Amino acid sequence: MPRLKAIGELEKLHGAITAERRGQRETIGLCGGTGCLAAESSKVNQALRAEIETRGLADQVELRLTGCRGFCEGGPVVEIRPQEIFYVRVKPEDAGEILEGIRTGKPVERLLYVHPVTKEAIVNTNEIPFYKKQRRLVFRHSGLVDPTNIRDYLALGGYAALAKALRDLTPGEVIAEIEKSGLRGRGGGGFPTGRKWRSTRESQEKVKYVICNADEGDPGAFMDRSLLEGDPHYVIEGMIIGAFAIGAAQGVVYVRQEYPLAVKNLSVALQQAREYGLLGTNILGTDFDFDIRISRGGGAFVCGESSALIASIEGKPGEPRAKHVHMAESGLWDKPTCLNNVETWGNVPLIIERGADWFAAIGTKKSTGTKVFSLVGKIQNTGLVEVPMGVTLREMIFEIGGGIPGGRRFKAVQTGGPSGGCLPESALDLPVDFDSLSEAGAMMGSGGMIVLDQDTCMVDFARYFLNFLRDESCGKCTACREGLDVMYQIASDICAGKGQADHLTQLEEISEAVRDASMCALGTTSVNPVMSTLRYFKEEYEAHIREHRCPAGVCKALITYRIDPEKCTACLLCKKNCSSGAITGEKKKPQSIEQEKCIKCGACRDVCKAEAVTVQ
Repeated sequence: MPRLKAIGELEKLHGAITAERRGQRETIGLCGGTGCLAAESSKVNQALRAEIETRGLADQVELRLTGCRGFCEGGPVVEIRPQEIFYVRVKPEDAGEILEGIRTGKPVERLLYVHPVTKEAIVNTNEIPFYKKQRRLVFRHSGLVDPTNIRDYLALGGYAALAKALRDLTPGEVIAEIEKSGLRGRGGGGFPTGRKWRSTRESQEKVKYVICNADEGDPGAFMDRSLLEGDPHYVIEGMIIGAFAIGAAQGVVYVRQEYPLAVKNLSVALQQAREYGLLGTNILGTDFDFDIRISRGGGAFVCGESSALIASIEGKPGEPRAKHVHMAESGLWDKPTCLNNVETWGNVPLIIERGADWFAAIGTKKSTGTKVFSLVGKIQNTGLVEVPMGVTLREMIFEIGGGIPGGRRFKAVQTGGPSGGCLPESALDLPVDFDSLSEAGAMMGSGGMIVLDQDTCMVDFARYFLNFLRDESCGKCTACREGLDVMYQIASDICAGKGQADHLTQLEEISEAVRDASMCALGTTSVNPVMSTLRYFKEEYEAHIREHRCPAGVCKALITYRIDPEKCTACLLCKKNCSSGAITGEKKKPQSIEQEKCIKCGACRDVCKAEAVTVQ
């Protein structure tokens, strides 16, 4: 493809690709995101390609390996377009039936999603409850395009927003549009994006930078990874528009080392953008020059913090610094720098293409647009969910997420990643937006959402994240370094049955000190898991300390496994699976557990079909 030398040439190319593909072939979109690859979608890919070749259907059917469709619980997933037939849990041996279904026009019934309540097989993608309440805007292309083929992106109008910005708007007008949209940073802080851009633009320095923060370190979060894997050109286009508005000639995508597929697809997309004249010098025939490089991080959680991230790019230890000077004045290499996360950049083309008013009408007054969440934990439908700001937690968990598996009771949801807060059942009708979550003691964060059921011990849950955060602390602040370690030791003592009457007061006092005296957001928010669980689940802490009892039956020092002789069917499954030989009893008679030998692993309870094993 010759380099595009004018905006008009891009528009002609859009038209040519659209005309070329109109009504051409049916498409099999197979998810090639990391989650589905782990479920062997690569083998499904091979089987489908072999079947297409064997049947001689290459001219009639196109197989496209796409990005994440979000419905990870059903992976590997396949969508047949234009009919929008959606298949779940596809295996290599299903390839023949899928192709036969395309030939006959009859969907393969056994591969369709079955509604868990009505038992109805649902054919159309958008009728599946998981998708029905979503509004996929940032992820609108993911699942439709091959991320390594720029022509797929162009066929859907890709880079049209960039063309509009370069042709119709001045840099100041682009910034004004972002400000008017109300877009707030999706990386966790929720800072107004337009204000950040304007501050960087107003600097008198000639050299400026834009950075995309793809250092997604929250356990269970994979929104940014999936967007880079599945639609890298969308992020690139957003960064180019931002650079034009700010006056930057250089950009960096800082991506963690653990995201090899994201790096691979992003590298391909960057090279294609350069070949098409969308990156480099004189972009689309204008006097605007801009290019992007990739910087790979070593995986330290603290490098998600802006100043630590910049230090890492510069080859220094990834440690935060005090922000006496804003990054808009002195950031990367001491030059004005604008840093946004992957999802924030992904919203930019939408706003420029459809207008600030359109975007601002979505969501709430102070939290506009949509937000992508990683919905994981004790939930039926794990995956990526994109919803308008302001939907309730109840809608997220029970309508989109499908509720709690196994008929168990909902207990809490943690929003905002390791530094987020835990909200109880009474908060289920809380709207999901920046301000409402903060007021309730949680936070939006980058979008991690972990659902907990009745079998979760809230003390142990807080202890887990204290352990994670103390390991990930850079150690620069005494309050963070020492405070988190002491809090972890106290929580461990409580879980071990060694809790003391003053431990809860100590946790509260140390939490306040760590929050007030830490330099960066890792430290100031690290106490949220403890503070929120003390606020909403204090009775569990008190049960551990005063009654030496773990209500959830999790903390080993405070529980005892017993077998109910009236329920025991003497199947001996528990005995066969007990690694410590603690289960005794004669054949065809109820079994019992020798407490001295029991290591409290819970294997007996897991395998007991009669539910005779109890935890006390």
